[in-house]
Amino acid sequence: EEGGVDGIMVENYYDRVYSIGRADPAVAASMAVIVREVRKEVSIPVGVNVLRDCVLESLAIAYVNKASYIRVNALVEAVIAPEGILMPSSFKLNRYRAVLNAWDIAILADIHVKHGMPLVLRDIDILAREAIERGLADAIIVTGRATGEEVDIDTLAKVKKVVKEIPVIVGSGLNADNAKKLLKYADGAIVGTYFKRGNVVNLERVRKLMSLVRELRVT
Repeated sequence: EEGGVDGIMVENYYDRVYSIGRADPAVAASMAVIVREVRKEVSIPVGVNVLRDCVLESLAIAYVNKASYIRVNALVEAVIAPEGILMPSSFKLNRYRAVLNAWDIAILADIHVKHGMPLVLRDIDILAREAIERGLADAIIVTGRATGEEVDIDTLAKVKKVVKEIPVIVGSGLNADNAKKLLKYADGAIVGTYFKRGNVVNLERVRKLMSLVRELRVT
């Protein structure tokens, strides 16, 4: 927040190896406590991503802590990942959203997520529309193939062309050198790798990127 970011995503990234679709109770409990403590310290929106694609736990943690959004790796497509197969979660997630009356918690949905390959390859623009219309996504995330890898700009532009009513977010690889190019076709970005040295957030890097972002917003 001191560096000027608009929001924070709390993710158990170094908690490897990840379970698929259902988090260990200790992981879920730990993440709930962490999100609670982060929420106490900041005034900006906070999101939750329990890896890998543990969407019900993510939603529950966001709900009890009044967080603003969750990240979903496989909302409307099956994905082969190192941990196994991620199955589409749109039905169970939105049913739980209804049970909790948690429609104010936004779903940020990956399409062709990093560290994974679609079980059945379909056009990314079609999947983006289905995530909105059939999965009730509130934002679409486009990533490179791996953490820290730059998004393919043609793919990003293809998604942005068909997604007008909700934000398109860069989900990997954005940095001070490519932000101007990528944000031409996106409304925001989730940034981790560039902000860190080791696993520690570097305040100067945050300030540098966010200063550039603010300049882009007024041009």
